[in-house]
Amino acid sequence: MSDQASRLKALLDKENYPSVYLFKFIVKNDLSKVVDIKRCFDETAEFETHPSRNGNYISVSIKQMMLNSDDILVRYERVSKIKNVIVL
Repeated sequence: MSDQASRLKALLDKENYPSVYLFKFIVKNDLSKVVDIKRCFDETAEFETHPSRNGNYISVSIKQMMLNSDDILVRYERVSKIKNVIVL
């Protein structure tokens, strides 16, 4: 596990679970990337997308019930394998 992932896990471990977690990502205006991100989550997840002012990027917000910090890190790991996705 990377140092950044270890720090995030330490922060997430302080939360009470299960709870709804908000994931945020930014991608270039490429709907196939949005679909790839959606595939990393369950069908119960709530998705919102918003184009940037100039239409060059799309922000993707996802709310999903997470059972523990490891579930959150698994989702981040899946999305991190998609090229040109910015994790917020």
